Amino acid sequence: MLSNQVLHKTVQNIHNVTGFECSIWDVQGNCIVTTREKAKELQKEIEIFLEYTDAETKGSILGNRGLFLVSDGEEPVYVLALRGDQAALRVVGGLGAGQLEGLITAYKERMDKNRFIQNLILDNMLLVDIYNQAKKMRIPVEQRRAVFLIEPRNEGDNLVLETMRGLYATGNKDFVTAVDERHIILVKALEVTEDYATLNHIARVLVDTLNMEAMVSVRVAFSTIAGELKDVSRSYKEAQMALEVGRVFYADKNVLAYNELGIGRLIHQLPPSLCGMFLNEVFEHGGEEHFEEEELTTVYTFFDNNLNISETARQLYIHRNTLVYRLEKIQKRTGLDVRVFEDALTFKIAMMVADHMKNIV
Repeated sequence: MLSNQVLHKTVQNIHNVTGFECSIWDVQGNCIVTTREKAKELQKEIEIFLEYTDAETKGSILGNRGLFLVSDGEEPVYVLALRGDQAALRVVGGLGAGQLEGLITAYKERMDKNRFIQNLILDNMLLVDIYNQAKKMRIPVEQRRAVFLIEPRNEGDNLVLETMRGLYATGNKDFVTAVDERHIILVKALEVTEDYATLNHIARVLVDTLNMEAMVSVRVAFSTIAGELKDVSRSYKEAQMALEVGRVFYADKNVLAYNELGIGRLIHQLPPSLCGMFLNEVFEHGGEEHFEEEELTTVYTFFDNNLNISETARQLYIHRNTLVYRLEKIQKRTGLDVRVFEDALTFKIAMMVADHMKNIV
């Protein structure tokens, strides 16, 4: 139920404060964590204790050794074993068992909230259930929120979720969860004065923090601002779309805002049949697939410099005539003179549509 890390920290704290040797066992008689190797010799004693101890007695002291039952409600979960001063054994054991039971309760509450947020995000709840459960868990309903969707660039980066929980999963306002193995979701509460510039700043801080703390490169997308808890599922869908659009059209960006997707948002929603018709009009015989990387780098740099030939040639370290020759090659192949604004716009949109088609195939 509790992680080994939490249990290990608990026994170390008890040992550091009291000087008692300490171990925690499961109800099958297996030692989970211990401050001394010889604690494993208690296995037979633990098995007998579990067989004859009920929820009312909870503890057994024999000499300088004490065993204490840790329960989740009425269900036994762990046995806390202590070795130390007999006079203080019962007090230390009672406090230690109480601490563990408190951690179990806190863990269950966190899991309940985590499950609630997951169901809310996935739109698996009726409106009346959202309000009833939020009230029971003391989660504010009328609170401005935004959803941040975090995607590690490399699979297998498992530190992001724990790092995010350490940063944000406290209280009843911010929530960190996951609904699949590739993405982490932050539902962030906002103050009245916080706007989209604030969201952009938060996203950039997340990118930098995860890069430094977890050594993980991530892409972060965020939604528009939701005014009520029931709108969080819509915000999650917005962050999802921002991430998908960014993956296809803005691969070099680490931060993606749903309200700043530009023409990528429109192209992302076009059906394949319409995309195919448009590409056939612009490129004959699938010409969009036959551009060399050098040609694409040239034309995209040309676009970035507002169709300025001199500045583009300078940035590419090539002669003006070489640049003109490359652009004329594209014109011969496509019939589009990208030195002309209208043709440049058509070419740019066509290449974005081609990227979209590759993504949905």
